[in-house]
Formats: sequence, C-alpha cells, structure tokens
Amino acid sequence: MIGREWLAGWRWPTGWEWMPGRSRPGDRDELTTVGWRIVQRALATAARAWPERYADWVAPDEELLRACAFLDLSVDAEQVTAAAATVSALVGTCAFVVVLGWALLGGAVAPSLAAPFASVTAVTVGWVAFSGICRAPVLAAAVARTRAVGDAATVASALALSLRLAPVPERAARFAANAGTGPLHRSLADHADHAAVTGAADGGLSAFAAEWREWFPALDRSVALLLAAVDADVGNDRTRLLDRAVAAVEDDLRDRTASFAGDLRAPVTGLYAFGVLLPLALVGTLPAAVAAGVPVPPRAFVVTYDLVLPVAVAVAAGRLLLRRPVAIPAPQIDATHPDVPDRRGPALLAAAATATAGWFAAPIVAGEWASPVLAVGGGGVGLCVHLHPRREVRRTVDERDRGLSDALALLGRRVADGEAVERALPVVAASLSGPTADALAEASRRRSALGIPVGRALAGDGAPFGPARGSGGRAAGAVTAIAAAATEGRPAGDALVTHGDRLDALAAAERAARRELATVTGTLRDTAALFGPLVGGATVALAGRLDDLGGFGGSGPGGGIGSTAGDIGSTAGAVGHTAGDAVAAEAAALSASLVGPVVGVYVLSLAATLTVLATGLEHGFDRTVVGYRVGLALVTASGAFVAGHAAVAILVG
Repeated sequence: MIGREWLAGWRWPTGWEWMPGRSRPGDRDELTTVGWRIVQRALATAARAWPERYADWVAPDEELLRACAFLDLSVDAEQVTAAAATVSALVGTCAFVVVLGWALLGGAVAPSLAAPFASVTAVTVGWVAFSGICRAPVLAAAVARTRAVGDAATVASALALSLRLAPVPERAARFAANAGTGPLHRSLADHADHAAVTGAADGGLSAFAAEWREWFPALDRSVALLLAAVDADVGNDRTRLLDRAVAAVEDDLRDRTASFAGDLRAPVTGLYAFGVLLPLALVGTLPAAVAAGVPVPPRAFVVTYDLVLPVAVAVAAGRLLLRRPVAIPAPQIDATHPDVPDRRGPALLAAAATATAGWFAAPIVAGEWASPVLAVGGGGVGLCVHLHPRREVRRTVDERDRGLSDALALLGRRVADGEAVERALPVVAASLSGPTADALAEASRRRSALGIPVGRALAGDGAPFGPARGSGGRAAGAVTAIAAAATEGRPAGDALVTHGDRLDALAAAERAARRELATVTGTLRDTAALFGPLVGGATVALAGRLDDLGGFGGSGPGGGIGSTAGDIGSTAGAVGHTAGDAVAAEAAALSASLVGPVVGVYVLSLAATLTVLATGLEHGFDRTVVGYRVGLALVTASGAFVAGHAAVAILVG
C-alpha cells in the first residue's frame, strides 16, 4: 500500500485539463492523482539508479527539454532520460535472458545463432523502451499545446475587451490571464508577472506571443494588432484594430480545421483499407488458404488479429489525433459535480447482468465460442450507466454556455443605459430561459443573500459557474467580463455586447469545424459500432460454413478449417488434406472455438479504438463523451457481430 508519507513532499503539476500544463498558485488541482504521482515517483526512482558518470550518454535533446519545461513535471528532462536508460537496460537484459532461453531450450534457432539473435532482440526492445519513455513527455506536451490553441480566440477576445475599456496593456494582460485556467492563460500570467518586474511597457504581451509563435503564428499577429490599438486614436480606429485582432485568430482557427478535415480523408481511407476491410476479408479466405496448402499456425493467427492489428490501428489513430491542429477545451465533468450521483454500484451491477445474459444467450444464437465476445461487449452497458449522469450534466453545461452570448448582449445594453450589473442581472435572468437563466438567477440570489461581489456570486465556491460546476473556457471569460462590467459601470456596456457577439462567433466557428469533420467522424463511428462488426461476423460465418464450423443453424461448433482437393471427410470432425499430415494438423487446430473469439476480440478492439478516434477528432479528448460512446460502441459491436454471424449462417446453412 502507498502511504501518505511516500507521496509527501513532492511538487505535482496542476491544471484543470486532462493533460498537464504550467501552473500558478490558486489553480484548481485536478491532476494531483495517485496514478500521476506514482508515474513521476517511479521516473525519479529510476533516474537515481542510473550512474551519474554516464549522464552524458543519455543527454536529453532540445525537444524533450522544452516539453518537460512546458508540462512543469516534478522530474526534469535529465531525470527522464536517465530513467529511460535504466528501464531500457533492465528490459533489454530480461529480453536477452528470455529469448536466449527460448532459443536454446525450444530449439527454434540454431545454437550458434541463439546469442546473436537474443542480442539483437534485446537491443531492439531496449531501444523501443528508451524511445517510448523519452517521447512520452513530448507527445503529452503536443496534446496540451493543441488544447491550448483552442483557447487562443478566448484570450484574444478578453484582451480586446479590456483594451476597449482602457488602453493599458498591463491591465489587459492581467484581465485575460484571470479569464481562464488553460495553458495560454497561465503562460500569459507568467509573462505579465515577469513584465511587472522588468517594467516592460507592453505588459509581457510581446514575449507571450513570441513563446507561442511556433505553434500558433496567428496569435503573434493578433497581439501586434492589439498593441497597435493601444496607440491608436479613441473611436473607430481603435475599435477596428481590436476587431481585426480577434478576427485574425478566429480566421486562422477556422482555416486550420477546414484544412485538417480535407487532409484527413486519405489517412482515414488507408486505415479502413488496411486496418478494417483487408483483415476481415482475409478471415473468409482461411479455408481457401488451407486448401491451397498454405499452413495457418493458430498462434500466428491469434497474435496477428489480437495483438499486431489492434496495436497498429491504435498507433495510426493516435497519430491522427496528434495531427489535430485545434482542440476546443471542454468543461470537465467528474464525480465532484454536485449534480452527478455515485453510480458505481448500479454500473457494476448492470455490467455484470448484461455480461451474464450475453454469456448464456450466445450459444443459442451463434455458438459457445461467442459467449466471451458477447459478455465482454455487453459489459459496456456498465460504462454507459456510470457516465450517463455526467453526459446529461455535460449537455446542460453546454446549453448554459451557449446562452451566455445572449445574456451578455442583454446585460450589456442595460449597463450601457446606466443600470448597475447587480440590478440588471435578475432582470436578464427573467428574460431568458433554460440553464443560462437558471444559472444567472442563482447567482443573483447568492449575491443578495450573502452580500458578495458579482464575480464571486457567479464563479466562487458553490456558484453556478464555479470550479465544481463545469467552469472554464468561454464561460470563465464571460464571467470575468461581467465582473469587470460591475466594476467599470456604463463604459463596459458596449464592451459586453461586443464580447457577447464574439462568443456567438466562436460558437458558430466551432459548429462549422465540427460539420467539416462530421463526414469523416460519422463514417468512423458507424464502422466501429455497426458495419465492421457485421462484416466480421459474416466472414466468420462464411469460413465456418465452408468447413462445417457450426453455429446457429449449423451442425455444431466443432470441426476444422481446411479442405481436400475435392473430398471432405466426416469422421470425428477431422479434415483431410492432400498436402500431408502436418498441414492437416494445422488446419484442424483452427476451429470455431478459436477463429470466432479471435475475430471477436479484434472487432471489439476496433469498436473502442475507432470510437475514441472519431470522438477525439470531433470533440477533443472529452472523457465523458469518449467513455459513453465507447460503452455504446462495445454493446452495439458485440450484438452486430453475433447477429451478422447468425444471419449468414442461416442463409448458407
């Protein structure tokens, strides 16, 4: 058991996102989990085991140095490389011993080649382990930066809003930094702090833009326009420059997404061809392969379909997700949300009941071999039951945030007419409907009852836009704008209206981006949950029918895959083969009890992987949406797989 003392005294990354970013005091710590602590503690322990005199052998490259600095890990880049070297040496040694013993005792390799073969294998395994550990922070930083870019329009809009009220860069930088908790906001806060010490006239905005220039050049252009607006005359010139600054970011985000949607079609087509269609088609050719004298070793069949292909598809999907240029950060809904009940017990019960029902129903529909497939797929019901309340809360939060643009427009007009925010807030809440109206009304009641400022009533602890209620992103920026209007009064009215228009434009751009990706992601989801499993079940049924594998409407699950040149024996279910006894043994080993589950596991892995890919491309890695859709895909895929097998077995039987 891990004691508290073992975890004490360490500095861990903070931030509201699923991937770590640089932190500052006061941020909500959602990443301080035991699992993340154990990973970093293990890296630090492994790093200490690497001799310091060999440190130059594994010096980190610049990319790893930048990634570790961006993630603010408790272990630095030198420790990561030292830990990777230690792990790779241990893994390589173990691989050498295992492979050498297998080669000598199993007789798979000539004794004179056993040591070289084991050495090459050990070096390969060690290199893969070393590269994987060193690349992990780089990939994590890439994902975090992708999510950060999604906040660029929000940051630019907050900067423009502050400069409309007062052309003071230092104040605008502080205002925008406090409008969210993402990596961009934290980076801006760091540069604002540094500018306060050095006395930089631009409030750190130029240094902030320079830091992100490599990943998002449009932010550099936007900051240049914002700084030009500071020196422009009050009136149309300044307003036009501020609008162009925000539009530069929005247009670039829109162009990136549209370009990515077009570039995505070719790799997704390749993924279909080599990861889905071709492997499933090859299942139906197994009898013909055996008839032609081509041996199909069962072990190679299992490794190919349940290890090599799923890993290859997962790697390809991961590469596509890493290429995603923009990921709009979504509010994270977890068990701490007051409207999310504890559904772990019912979820486990539902999963167990569905899995049990699938286990006993499978022999009736397809055969005993299908029981594990239907049981595992049916277990996805538990995931759906567990995440359904979070999904409903997430929908409510999305609807609440969509109505903020209208709320800001109505509130801004009242403030521009001289009405105080405190008095206008309940009136605006009464004129709206839905979750947005409920949230504003609750905030107004909290302010009146507790006598607290508008900002705390909206986003403080227990508030409707507070940390535990799905805050962050554009909602945080809107709350900051309302709080600023409460302080500034009438001059902030027009700025609130403009900020509301910007929120509406951002929402429209996000919908357009998802429509661009919908043609690809929709096909991925349908393939994962329905078409792929149907084809998989049909191919297994065809292979089984050709050599009497059995199933629904057949003669039973026994028998082997194979054929003679024209004569199929019927004694004891064995299959004769003119190529000799060895080929006959290989053919007999590939029975329905092996082929069906192996392809079933492959189909379920496809359902999970392609669903994660489709959802990640469309929504970013939103754990609630991803988990719920994976649960649905597993249930649907297992049912479609068995149904496809049964239907084809009836037709050909």
